[in-house]
Amino acid sequence: MKRIVILLFLITQSLLAQIQFEAKVSKTTLGLNERLRVDFVMNMDGDNFNQPSFEGFKVIAGPSQQVSQSWVNGKSSFEKIYSYYLLPMQKGTITIKQATIEYNNQIYKTIPIKITVTNAVQQERDPNDTQISADDNLYLVADISKGNPYINEPITVVYKLYFSYNIGISNWRELDKPKYNDFWSQNIDIKQLVGEEGMFKGEKYRFVVLRKTVLYPQKSGKLVIEPLSLDIDVQLPTNRRDMFGRVVVNNANKRVSAGAKTIAVKALPEAGKPADFSGAVGKFDFRVTPSKTNLKNGESLDLIVSVSGNGNMKLFNLPKPVVPNSLEMYDPVHDEKVNTNLAGMSGKISDKYTIIPQFKGNYPIKPMQFSYFDLGSGTYKTITSKEIMINVMDGPSANDQVASTAPTNTKNYISSNEQFKYIKLKTDLISMKEEDFFGSKMFYGLLLLPFMMVPLIVLFKKKKEALDKDVFGNRIKMNNRLAKKYLSEAKKQINNKEPFYVALEKAMHNFLKAKLHIETSDMTKSNIQELLLSKNAGSQTVIDFITLTENCELARFAQSSSADIQKDFDKAVLIISDLEKQIS
Repeated sequence: MKRIVILLFLITQSLLAQIQFEAKVSKTTLGLNERLRVDFVMNMDGDNFNQPSFEGFKVIAGPSQQVSQSWVNGKSSFEKIYSYYLLPMQKGTITIKQATIEYNNQIYKTIPIKITVTNAVQQERDPNDTQISADDNLYLVADISKGNPYINEPITVVYKLYFSYNIGISNWRELDKPKYNDFWSQNIDIKQLVGEEGMFKGEKYRFVVLRKTVLYPQKSGKLVIEPLSLDIDVQLPTNRRDMFGRVVVNNANKRVSAGAKTIAVKALPEAGKPADFSGAVGKFDFRVTPSKTNLKNGESLDLIVSVSGNGNMKLFNLPKPVVPNSLEMYDPVHDEKVNTNLAGMSGKISDKYTIIPQFKGNYPIKPMQFSYFDLGSGTYKTITSKEIMINVMDGPSANDQVASTAPTNTKNYISSNEQFKYIKLKTDLISMKEEDFFGSKMFYGLLLLPFMMVPLIVLFKKKKEALDKDVFGNRIKMNNRLAKKYLSEAKKQINNKEPFYVALEKAMHNFLKAKLHIETSDMTKSNIQELLLSKNAGSQTVIDFITLTENCELARFAQSSSADIQKDFDKAVLIISDLEKQIS
């Protein structure tokens, strides 16, 4: 018996040892400017490969898939490889985490690998592989509208990325966002990036406006605008050509910065500054408008204090009206209708006061003043409103104030039969005595529940056994689910080129597995074409399917626009839909 157990153990170990999935790297120590090759190798035809996140690295190529199979002395060997080329983004020790793959409904994982990244090293370049440098063909510039504004005078910062006609750009990422300390700032939305042409350093360049920001300095002196830094993917042409005579383009990475900018902010002049000046800078109009001036007893009026024009609309306070004691004034409701563009803020702000008179009579609201600094003339200006007279035509007079508080006044008098009206007459009380659980309906229901569940459990178990035996059907269902899953994933990644085409390729492959009942190793061009035609698929649809799957690998590294990606997605949906109808 002991020998049988040992024999079974050895057989199990040998079967497990036959399946291998491991990660291999070209080197474990490399410079910051060197590339790293990573291969994920499996000796079986696994599916649904999931790459690690590659934190600390940038994927510059991959995944590329290779499948090889050979027979030597009657023994077969199989190998599937997923390859990546990585560029380190930082120095130190970086861990390549686990990748996973599925085989026979089992998940296999690689062992994490630690990579040491050192300072950049000197690299020898092949003299036949010269290429244009990105250093002299790519610039990030911050254009500032004015370098010496007053406090609260608007200035704009426009960030432009200039690049020559010799290179191409596919993507960029913000490494450091600009910081505007001691500025009030607002970004202007750029709905769509538009390529333009312009002169830079005396030469013709293409450029893209990446960011527009309006700034209002809040204090005088030298204020620093911290730089915007970008990490950019560029395509650099070489002097080599491929077999079709096309110029070979190398993918590279370039980091650029707009540089810090210093703004010399001038203080507002003290000479002629009004005592009521609250910081308004620009060109304004000031109004005080009552909703009515003649009122009856019990009525109210709205007094609107407003400023309109161009300037720092959100950065100053409106003056507050002064009214007689006989007018009761409530806290204002503030309203802003302000637009911000490259010229600065413009629009209207207002405070609306609700005023209720207490007595009959005529009550003046004193003139109000609003002062601002006019950038056009460089002087302070003051606008004064007119006096407003409020006429309350009826109601008690001020001399009747004592009489108005007598008990005979019914305004604030509450009758005795209404003084307890707020108390609820009906209650929703719950008995403190709880019903015994033993012998209740809940008790008998829980007691019989296990016996009632037995038939359902038996039916469920038989159904599950029948489904488990249908290996062929389960594989078709799984591949159908995977095709839908990856097609949905491709739609989510439609703005990210490489993940989109990876998901799209997986969707197409899993669709074939579900419809043709084949494995990954059988997916050759001729085999796919023969099987689809034998299933009554249209010849043009078959050609379109094969062409699209072959282009998925190339499209990940070629330059393509969002329109091209959307076109490929729509084409994939249409092809799959046509094959669903045609395959019998």
